[in-house]
Amino acid sequence: MANVTKKVSWSSRDEGTGESTPLLNGAGKDSARYSSQQCLNSSILGRLSAVDLDDQSSEDTETSCLKEIPHSEKLLSSKYESLDYDNSENQLFLEEERRMSSLEFRMLEISRWVVCALIGILTGLVACFIDIAVEQLAGVKYIVVKHSIDTFTEVGGLSISLILWAALNAAIVVVGAVMVAFFEPVAAGSGIPQIKCYLNGVKIPHVVRLKTLVIKVFGVISSVAGGLAVGKEGPMIHSGAVIAAGVSQGRSTSLKRDFKIFEYFRRDTEKRDFVSAGAAAGVSAAFGAPVGGVLFSLEEGASFWNQMLTWRIFFASMVSTFTLNFFLGIYHGKVGDLSNPGLINFGRFETEAMEYNIYEIPLFIFMGVMGGVLGAIFNTLNYWLTIFRIRYIHRPCLQVTEAVLVAAVTATVSFAMIYFSDDCQPLGENQAEYPLQLFCSDGEYNSMATAFFNTPEKSVRSLFHDPPGSYNPQTLGIFTLSYFLLAFWTYGLTVSAGVFIPSLLIGAAWGRLFGIFLASMTNGSIWADPGKYALIGAAAQLGGIVRMTLSLTVIMVEATGNVTYGLPIMLVLMTAKIVGDYFVEGLYDIHIKLQSVPFLHWEAPATSHALTAREVMSSPVTCFSRLEKVGNIVDVLSNAAMNNNGFPVVSEFSASDEPGRLCGLVLRSQLIVLLKHKVFVERAHSSLIQRKLQMKDFRDAYPRFPPIQSIHVSQDERECMMDLSEFMNPTPYTVPQETSLPRVFKLFRALGLRHLVVVDEENRVVGLVTRKDLARYHLGKHGLEEMQISQT
Repeated sequence: MANVTKKVSWSSRDEGTGESTPLLNGAGKDSARYSSQQCLNSSILGRLSAVDLDDQSSEDTETSCLKEIPHSEKLLSSKYESLDYDNSENQLFLEEERRMSSLEFRMLEISRWVVCALIGILTGLVACFIDIAVEQLAGVKYIVVKHSIDTFTEVGGLSISLILWAALNAAIVVVGAVMVAFFEPVAAGSGIPQIKCYLNGVKIPHVVRLKTLVIKVFGVISSVAGGLAVGKEGPMIHSGAVIAAGVSQGRSTSLKRDFKIFEYFRRDTEKRDFVSAGAAAGVSAAFGAPVGGVLFSLEEGASFWNQMLTWRIFFASMVSTFTLNFFLGIYHGKVGDLSNPGLINFGRFETEAMEYNIYEIPLFIFMGVMGGVLGAIFNTLNYWLTIFRIRYIHRPCLQVTEAVLVAAVTATVSFAMIYFSDDCQPLGENQAEYPLQLFCSDGEYNSMATAFFNTPEKSVRSLFHDPPGSYNPQTLGIFTLSYFLLAFWTYGLTVSAGVFIPSLLIGAAWGRLFGIFLASMTNGSIWADPGKYALIGAAAQLGGIVRMTLSLTVIMVEATGNVTYGLPIMLVLMTAKIVGDYFVEGLYDIHIKLQSVPFLHWEAPATSHALTAREVMSSPVTCFSRLEKVGNIVDVLSNAAMNNNGFPVVSEFSASDEPGRLCGLVLRSQLIVLLKHKVFVERAHSSLIQRKLQMKDFRDAYPRFPPIQSIHVSQDERECMMDLSEFMNPTPYTVPQETSLPRVFKLFRALGLRHLVVVDEENRVVGLVTRKDLARYHLGKHGLEEMQISQT
């Protein structure tokens, strides 16, 4: 073990500043940094060797032929822990499983279906509440503003209407911003990056708590009704995931209520599957796309999948969209009507209007290129804006102030666009819900107001279905530019908001403009309806921003209710992703990296085959013996510098204090429960008499295990012994030292591991691979790069 001693690279900031924002791209230059030397063996193009800086003299001969791996400017945060997606098959777990009959296992399977049904019902009800609340609140606001504009257009003083509109927007938005900034910051944004991280195996604090759900729901209502360039569809995915995490546990730790049901599901493995179902149910409720919801969970999040899980997730998605349909039908006075499949309804696309020819395929692909380029510009601008926010707008009062400012500016820009627009259209059957006449003649309405003076969902539908001639090119061009700028400024505010609908609205606007341009070039002979180009443009823009392909194709097809454009949508999304990825990553991936989350992608970096487990592992490793002194365990768990959550258990230690042969692995959470229940051997040389624990004791403590500081261990108890044989996992996953990094990565990622023990040829522990050890390596400008780890 001594030949490969490794020190993990740390970056620590001064704790006295009172700031909790993560270090990004050089922030906090005075931070103390020290790291191990990373080198590449030039003869094999990439063999990394981590050298102990305290003993470089003994390594001179080895490092003379090595060259340094460049450090990435990005950092990984040490504050994020991993989830235990691999069951700890210790003696207690196996005894419980063996005692269960086949009937009990069948009842567990039935319980899983019941939980999925409850997830679907509750997610549908939450979606219904959000939709009705937004419609009512926004309706009141638009009626008041419309009355003011109509009144002051005749008598003069439209500036009063502008002030009223801006004040109403700001007043509504400030409520949601205060809730998010001061009470639960994790409820900000759409929540999709956080849920992706959770399903990837990263524990994001507070992400699936009841308080987060409440603030998410009321926050998104205030954001959408307040006129921000946001949508309510993205937060539904987070809401569904929180509902699933809560229902599946049969209790609420926030309310301190335990209903004594679903106790078997109180572990990360089961909880992950239900959170996948909740995310899918959220997609289904948002877009009326149950199949798209299943594919979203598969494409964007889930690290584990099987056939039965697919069926349960699809069932939850169907129940969700049915529940939303049923209750929205009652709300609209049509009991039994199921024609409202999701929060956004793209409307019915007539087959004749949606016809296309094979020679239009290159045009669709070109639109995909445009979507990829515009999406890359959007993501880049939002990236730099987010860095600015992290560095300078990290206090809650400043975050609320920015949200109010954006709300007022959005109202001002909207009013200015409507005021200076001379695009007047005759009133007809498909007129806007709140038509503004302003300076148009009697019997006409302002076309720009159709896009701005409405909720984003209704504006998208208008761009899809309004007949040719409803918008002139100048209106669409100005709207695309202004809404693009407002959307990238808005995403990332400390409010609950999604980016799906703004992306669709921007794409629908320039897509319809593209269709008008084609019609003018060909005298309207074959491209008479610009609505289909609005649909393709919407898909291209959304794909260029979020970079989803499979799930988004199905979501768009299901939301339109027309499979005719399945092939063009797929080609457009693939093109937008390829073009966008050439410049910058997708929006969700960017925000995951900005939060310094150790996210593991599907595959290891392409050039990492030269690295082995010995070179990426953390060592030396803190190990326990089967029969360990309680005082040693308490000291290790109390050590602030020792943030390990898994400890190998070995048979014995050698004379040189090196670990012996691996016997198993015990988790920090298990040790804390054992200390809490005083499961000690009474004295070092007495017989092994312990209080018999059951799996229920560990499930009752899950998921908020008490901190070690809350457990009192007397001086006499410190001298007692603890037998770990019954509680450790005797069959942890291990790899030899020479295992390549891609193979280690594949094993770790596919099985959802938290710890992977590295052993030598005699099964002695030489290191431990964790998520941060693997997430440090990525492809950068200089090839394979290693991120540093920030301790914030």
